Amino acid sequence: MEPPSVTKRKTVTEPINDHIKHDKQGRTPKKRRREMLLGLGFWIQGFRCFPWMAVIFFLKDGLHVDPSTLQILLNSANLPMVAKPFYGLVSDSFYFFGQHRIPYIAGGALLQALSWFAIASSPSSTISFFTITIYLLLGNLGAAIVEVANDAVVAECAKQPTTNNNSADLQSFAWVAAAIGGISGNLLGGLSVDQFSPRAMFLFFGILLILQFFITVSVSEKSLDLPKNHSKHDIRSQFSELLLVLRRPEIYQPIIWFSVSFAVIPALTGSMFYYQTQHLNIESSVLGISKVFGQITMLLWGVVYKRHLKSLPPRTLIASIQGTMACLMVSDALFVNGFYRSLGIPDSLYVVVVSGFLEVVYYFKILPFSILMAKLCPPGCEGSLMAFVMSTIALAFIVSGYIGVTLASWVVTETDVSGLRNALVIQAVCTIVPLLWSSYIPDSPRPEAEAKGQKKQE
Repeated sequence: MEPPSVTKRKTVTEPINDHIKHDKQGRTPKKRRREMLLGLGFWIQGFRCFPWMAVIFFLKDGLHVDPSTLQILLNSANLPMVAKPFYGLVSDSFYFFGQHRIPYIAGGALLQALSWFAIASSPSSTISFFTITIYLLLGNLGAAIVEVANDAVVAECAKQPTTNNNSADLQSFAWVAAAIGGISGNLLGGLSVDQFSPRAMFLFFGILLILQFFITVSVSEKSLDLPKNHSKHDIRSQFSELLLVLRRPEIYQPIIWFSVSFAVIPALTGSMFYYQTQHLNIESSVLGISKVFGQITMLLWGVVYKRHLKSLPPRTLIASIQGTMACLMVSDALFVNGFYRSLGIPDSLYVVVVSGFLEVVYYFKILPFSILMAKLCPPGCEGSLMAFVMSTIALAFIVSGYIGVTLASWVVTETDVSGLRNALVIQAVCTIVPLLWSSYIPDSPRPEAEAKGQKKQE
């Protein structure tokens, strides 16, 4: 039997040793590994704009695809994103070597790398529009799988009692990582398009994905300190559980509102691009700077939300963003009408600041909404529910794109600029309409575990 003094020394020094394991920011090794994995994953996700910038030039200059076909391809390439609930069900149900997040992140990265390597290595004389479409769909399939797994990790971490209060911080961290990836991707892509061939850009991005694959497989899922999933590892039970969750008004009502708030807005990005480049003769470098400015605002949004806005009610914040979008669309209508030009504001300055901001403000709603759904998500179906949410957003963007093409073909013509102005006014009105039933968004959501605990106390 050890002397009492020895026992006391052990109990005193144990907390000290535990404290040494934390870094200067108070992060444990498990938290550092988690942030490394998520930071790399979301950075790569944002950096995907780099090869897609090359895709546009490759299709236009290499395969001589007409603008309408190009627009259809860019919209249809997102179809794998719509099947995210299926990927979520699979990742929730099927484990590989006792892991159900790491294998899917690694596998999705590898699938993306293979698709980009295939495009880069295909000779120009043999590659066809159909072939590159298949490769792009496979690449987006891999990207969708990775996004589902990463979103599930964030949602699972938000369910832990020790990190529940910091769930917004983790989501903001992922948002900032994706924004930094978008900034670097647009900057490097804009420089590389004039200096390197599209195939070299595809090859470079494929190498980055291979690095992500090897870094991911070197991490053990146990080291991430994810909560244990006590649900049955059966896809049918997971699907049934997802259906039960989606029947809850506090779950399906905000999802319906959020997806409709995107889908009813006709996307006019192609028409605005034509107006800026053909009618105003805006240089491509200015458009590139506009995209970088937009990505910087996304980065700042993540920081501002984390520090000042995460305590605001979700309904108030999301509805405010929706209203801001409508105001900016009215501003675009004034821009097309020449109002700002009459005030002495250069067209290029407006395109960089306002157009760049409007291009990304669509995504501002996703950050608070993702945190809202993470808090409402019951334990055991984080992957499938978050995947379902992301798939509805992807489908909404596709629908928005097709509605925009229809509206543009009906209202906008090459010679009638007023038609574009009218289309932008219609776009603004469609943006305001969802605010009429913004009550579908909870004002003060409570996590599932907290709600159950209060019911037991009662």
